[in-house]
Amino acid sequence: PHTGPVESKNEAAMSELVPEPRQKPVVPMKPMGINANLLGYIGIDTIIEQMRKKTMKTGFDFNIMVVGQSGLGKSTLVNTLFKSQVSRKSSGWNREEKIPKTVEIKAIGHVIEEGGVKMKLTVIDTPGFGDQINNENCWEPIEKYINEQYEKFLKEEVNIARKKRIPDTRVHCCLYFISPTGHSLRPLDLEFMKHLSKVVNIIPVIAKADTMTLEEKTEFKQRVRKELEVNGIEFYPQKEFDEDLEDKTENDKIRQESMPFAVVGSDKEYQVNGKRVLGRKTPWGIIEVENLTHCEFALLRDFVIRTHLQDLKEVTHNIHYETYRAKRLNDNGGLPPMTAETEENHESNL
Repeated sequence: PHTGPVESKNEAAMSELVPEPRQKPVVPMKPMGINANLLGYIGIDTIIEQMRKKTMKTGFDFNIMVVGQSGLGKSTLVNTLFKSQVSRKSSGWNREEKIPKTVEIKAIGHVIEEGGVKMKLTVIDTPGFGDQINNENCWEPIEKYINEQYEKFLKEEVNIARKKRIPDTRVHCCLYFISPTGHSLRPLDLEFMKHLSKVVNIIPVIAKADTMTLEEKTEFKQRVRKELEVNGIEFYPQKEFDEDLEDKTENDKIRQESMPFAVVGSDKEYQVNGKRVLGRKTPWGIIEVENLTHCEFALLRDFVIRTHLQDLKEVTHNIHYETYRAKRLNDNGGLPPMTAETEENHESNL
């Protein structure tokens, strides 16, 4: 009879030491009727579409410069490249009329629209390069023009109240026209490319390639490539700016096989096998501009517009402009010099 109270005491002590087991929280059931695949989808892939819509609204800027001797067909080639009279302002200009000679550095802007995409194209046409008797430092006006566009962009960029979208007049691409001599580059060509390759993307082009036979053309291209390499001239696409293996493989092929592009330009259309084609009429037939067996114009157009246009712009901004900007700000203690005009802008901004 005396064991009862002792047991009850032990039980009470045990219950104090051992806590009562807690109830597990109730896990809500997975909602029925929701597709398991849908739960894994976030929508990151729509970013490309968002970017596309935004750039479609704002449009693109592209500024192309043509440099070379008089009579190499610089203006004609740019017209052929964009299939419109972009190197001349006169809208009433007739295809049959002869293109007037370029006598000054002239930037002509156009808005080209294709498939809903707008592009503000500026063609910078330069007068015949190296036509004078004394050609000493004759590349300076062209170099000055390129640097002026960088300066203009920099001044806009360092403004206190700067524009949301700075107008871009910087030269993204410079087509350098090589005379189809079949021999070698002139010292003037080498000197120009040596100076300008540091400030702009240079794409060498052999003009009027129909004046050479196919064998002469191949040999001349190889000679030009070798001369550029020996003289340490970097043309676009530059080796050090290849971002990955895919870019390197693609650009190596262009550098070793296509450069410099041997091209023929024409504003005139002819009927060939029931089709209208751009071409040049000769006593022995019609040279079709867009036919790869006749010339490399189609390769040049695809390279400049279809595959590398955005990269040309990025290299201009990230390499050439950054080099100019760093040097300019470093030389000047951080800011461009205050002129009367910039001082007025500065005060009005304040």
